[in-house]
Amino acid sequence: MKLTTKGRYAVTAMMDLALHAKLDHVALTDIAERQNISLAYLEQLFGSLRKAGLVNSVRGARGGYLLAREDKKISLADILIAADEQINMTCGGGSACSDKDPCLTHNLWNNLSQEFFEFLDSKKLSDLVRTRHVQTMATRQDVTQIGDIPILIHNVQSHD
Repeated sequence: MKLTTKGRYAVTAMMDLALHAKLDHVALTDIAERQNISLAYLEQLFGSLRKAGLVNSVRGARGGYLLAREDKKISLADILIAADEQINMTCGGGSACSDKDPCLTHNLWNNLSQEFFEFLDSKKLSDLVRTRHVQTMATRQDVTQIGDIPILIHNVQSHD
C-alpha cells in the first residue's frame, strides 16, 4: 500500500475539521489556509467525504462543514476508504494468482491486509487530534479549545 496525496490530505482535512468544528462549522477556505491545501482539491475531497457520510455541509454564504458523527466514531480506515485509498496489500503473484489458485505468498498478504485494516480501523479521529503534537500544532494555528480541553495561547502572568 502506498498512501497518496489524496489520502494524506483527507486525513489532514478531517483532523482540522475535528479540531475546529467543535466550536462551529468550518469553511473549506479556512482549512485550505491553515493546512496549505488547494481549495479546489478540498472541494473534491469533501464531496467524497460527504458521500461516505463522514461530514455534513452547512449551506449559505457563511456555510461550511461539520463532522457527520462524533470524532470517536470515525476511524482512519473510514477516511482512507472515503478518499478511495487502497488499504490492502497485493500478493504480487501476478495474473497467475487468484483465490482459487493462490501463489506461495497469497495468504501472507491477505492476512497482512486484514491486520493493517484492523489497525487503521482502531485509530479514531478523536485519538489522533488529542496527541500532544497535534495540540501543539493546533495552538500554533490559533485554536483556542480542542474539545473540552482548554489550551492556553498566551502566557499571562499575574501581578499581585
